[in-house]
Amino acid sequence: MANNESILALINLIDDPDESIYEHVHDRLLSYGAEAIPYLETSWEDQDFGLLFQNRIESLIHEIQFEETKRKLNKWKESSSKDLLTGAIIVAQYQYPGLDEAQLKAQIQEIQKSVWLEINNKQTALEIVRIINKVFFGMYHFQGNAKTFHSPLNSYINTVLETKKGNPLSLSLIYSIIAQNLNIPIYGVNLPNHFILAYMDEYAVNQFLPENNDYGVLFYINPFSKGSIFGTDEIKEFLDGINIPHSRDYFEPCSNTSIIKRMLTNLIASFQEVGNSEKVNELIELRELF
Repeated sequence: MANNESILALINLIDDPDESIYEHVHDRLLSYGAEAIPYLETSWEDQDFGLLFQNRIESLIHEIQFEETKRKLNKWKESSSKDLLTGAIIVAQYQYPGLDEAQLKAQIQEIQKSVWLEINNKQTALEIVRIINKVFFGMYHFQGNAKTFHSPLNSYINTVLETKKGNPLSLSLIYSIIAQNLNIPIYGVNLPNHFILAYMDEYAVNQFLPENNDYGVLFYINPFSKGSIFGTDEIKEFLDGINIPHSRDYFEPCSNTSIIKRMLTNLIASFQEVGNSEKVNELIELRELF
């Protein structure tokens, strides 16, 4: 109750013309964090104190939400699990703070269940991937968004699940989360200017083949190209085409931390494309946590 009264008292001073008073009010409200947001939102809707009042409230809400995103992302980075879906949700909450996590997870589980109903232990890795492709691209109509490739909407997991369109990273991320939840060893590979998936050779099948993969991978998958399957030679050709040396990092799975950092990098590039310097600076600040 004491906090409620303090927050409301501070809100009543938001439009004070004295900048020093507003700075004090601003800092105090920020110190309450997310607890202050419902009071700020209600005041914005119910009280007509003019444009200065509304602008300052909007700015305060955004600052609090940004600090909350930064806190969550830092906590995720320091955690032992670094769950990929959780990391992607935190990044999406930067733009969509009211994101419904339960609904988003239910969407993932629905796709996952559709895959689970069609797979069994007798199927080969190739057969399993063909089933995932049939469900992911055929039944649920996911596709690479080449038309508006640089749109920020291609990077937020909630909008990708809604529109069924994404960039190589976001499509790979959802694809791999579903696979890993079903104990299928598919992980992200951080290529320059692209992102793909690796189906890991968990039973050492490739070591008995004449042309084995030195990186513990059975084959690679490109979700941006409807799940096309290929080998190391294609990666080598791709790297040669852009004059990049053949580093192991481009053939082996990367960490979840690298994936989330790459997601932030993609968003920075998207907002640079549209000239939104405020979001660029904030996203750089988030990326610097890594």
